[in-house]
Amino acid sequence: MDSTEPSHNPKLKPYNNYLKYSSLGIQLLAAIGIAGWAGYKLDQYLQWKFPAFMLLFGFIAFGGMIYQIYRSVMKDQ
Repeated sequence: MDSTEPSHNPKLKPYNNYLKYSSLGIQLLAAIGIAGWAGYKLDQYLQWKFPAFMLLFGFIAFGGMIYQIYRSVMKDQ
């Protein structure tokens, strides 16, 4: 009974999907937060009154994560 192959239990599949998509949501929030913080710090360093880099980095992170979520969803179909 010493098997190195993983067991394929059908009951685990719904939980795997929940964990997968919840981790994508956490990654989305973390990426936007880190990118926004980095942009904020860059705006402070350059002493700009308008938060241009904060918005730019935030939108780029959001777009990249939405694309990653799209790829993940399409791969499962």
